[in-house]
Amino acid sequence: MKPVIAFLVLFFGGVTIAYFMMQPKKEPLPIINPIDLEEEMVDPELLRIGQGHHIGQFSFLNQDGKRITEMEVKGKVFVAEYFFTTCGTICPKMNEQMRRIQLAFAANNDVRLLSFTVDPKVDTVEQMKRYADGHGAKEGQWHFLTGSKEKLYELARKSFFVLKPAEAQNLGDVGSDFIHTNNFVLVDRQGRIRGYYDGTSEKEVDQLMKDIDRLLVE
Repeated sequence: MKPVIAFLVLFFGGVTIAYFMMQPKKEPLPIINPIDLEEEMVDPELLRIGQGHHIGQFSFLNQDGKRITEMEVKGKVFVAEYFFTTCGTICPKMNEQMRRIQLAFAANNDVRLLSFTVDPKVDTVEQMKRYADGHGAKEGQWHFLTGSKEKLYELARKSFFVLKPAEAQNLGDVGSDFIHTNNFVLVDRQGRIRGYYDGTSEKEVDQLMKDIDRLLVE
């Protein structure tokens, strides 16, 4: 009887090991640098950078009037978007998807959500607070950020690459294409861009959440 049991243990153990060895290995998420993007999205001085790009320094106020800098996301995985509170088209869809991400990772202190405004003249701290509360933003995890329009646009153009340089020339108006960008940007613990996702698409946000899980254990 014992030899039979030993044989079965070895047999099923071997089958299990073989099964996992035959599973295709997932390639790591790409590390996205300026050279990997469409030229029109990249500031001319950064076009030829093929490695080593990181999100730059920033300093803005969140919905609670707290100063938030890049240190808030140091060593954490985060998702960034650009929006404005009076947008009635894609922004509500995007922030409903952001809320889904927050709910999925509410218990994880290594995940942050950053929502930068493109219209700081309207989106004051008080306005952002009303908007954040209306979307159930969790204090300390989902930051709605406002501040200098010039600095907001510079970060979008030179760090996240969600604003065409030509659109940033006239800071007196919010460029229409920029307002309607639907990109969510996934950034890893080292401040590197690892993916862009359609923030209005539930399917793409599902993939984004899977990729967050991958970066958390990377």
